[in-house]
Amino acid sequence: MIPSSNGWNLVRLGPHNGTWEVRGTATLEEAAALLRPEDNVILGLPVSVVLAQRLRLPTTDRDEFSDMVRIQIEKAMPYSAEDMTTDSEIVGQTEDGSVISAVAVNNEKLSELAAPLLSRGLIPSQVTVYAAQRGATHAPAGTALLIYPEAEAIICAIVEEGKLSFTRTLDTADPLQLQRDLPQLALSAELQGINTSFSKILLDESLYALRDTVEGIFASPTELIAVELPPAENRLNLLPESWRQRRAQIVRQKEWRRRLILAGAVYAGVLFLFFVYFLLLRLQVGRLQRRIERDAPRTEFVQKAAATWKALAPAVDPHYYPIEVLTHLFESLPSADVRITSFNQSARQISVDGEANTAALAYQFADKVKKNPDMQTFVFEMAAPRILPNDHAQFRLEGKPR
Repeated sequence: MIPSSNGWNLVRLGPHNGTWEVRGTATLEEAAALLRPEDNVILGLPVSVVLAQRLRLPTTDRDEFSDMVRIQIEKAMPYSAEDMTTDSEIVGQTEDGSVISAVAVNNEKLSELAAPLLSRGLIPSQVTVYAAQRGATHAPAGTALLIYPEAEAIICAIVEEGKLSFTRTLDTADPLQLQRDLPQLALSAELQGINTSFSKILLDESLYALRDTVEGIFASPTELIAVELPPAENRLNLLPESWRQRRAQIVRQKEWRRRLILAGAVYAGVLFLFFVYFLLLRLQVGRLQRRIERDAPRTEFVQKAAATWKALAPAVDPHYYPIEVLTHLFESLPSADVRITSFNQSARQISVDGEANTAALAYQFADKVKKNPDMQTFVFEMAAPRILPNDHAQFRLEGKPR
């Protein structure tokens, strides 16, 4: 966002074709209304709200620049250091010292100017000076004089090596007035140590009528310049500390909002997948239920047949024949010291009462019955044998069909 002759220009990268576009507005309020919350804003200040000075410091130590620049700016500005934001750039360095381009802005004036942006939560990432941007764009080397309109005034700015070092504001674009003001401007610049044998004189194309006058004063050709697309980057940043903190807070809020939106999207995606999975389960259950209903008559027939065969098993399966069962029981007797005294068999149960000379023989008999391959049709259980007065063990072995 840069000042123009009668308002502000919004220079932005087109969202579709990737080219830079210029949109002119009458006020900063109108320009701010065209911005999006996600836009990265660089604000170029008009010369009228800043103080630009060329300082010669007797040091080449970069760590000492900020303190010396602050002291020099405090002398020139009617504000305290707390009420200003300053920045500087190195124009040149020699063994004798350094030449510094220093710029300052009053924080209150800056807040008033940028109120349309601040009210929308749009904190610029950089606050610079448009004259410095134009200088870095058109005259990155050497000494140049820029003349261009800004806020219904004529700005005369001198840049050295692309750094802003001198500014003057003229109230009118009258050629006669310009003939009087420009020589005085050159004299003032020379008193500050600026070489006014300009390598370039740059005149805004909207001031083409003044071209002959400017060339007549400086006896050198004048180049016409237009609005930059976009202006070149420069190091100057007059972003107040309070704005930096607020911008960092907004960036954090946006990051958290982005994370919450991402988390919400993931959660919604999980819910959607769960819903799809639930629908698939419902469809599968429905298909299974229809198959069950379709197969119900055959299933019922099979169940009835199985129940019938199970009921007939004691009569038709040799494994249930009492004589077979008794034969396998006697085969499982470990010795003659184990005797079967009673045998009972019903459709669903076998009971064997017996007596053994020792409890160990009774347990041995039960174990052999359980392991007999011809007795696997039944599941046998035996309680602890009862010891008789003669130390014999009386036992009961019960079996149920599997």
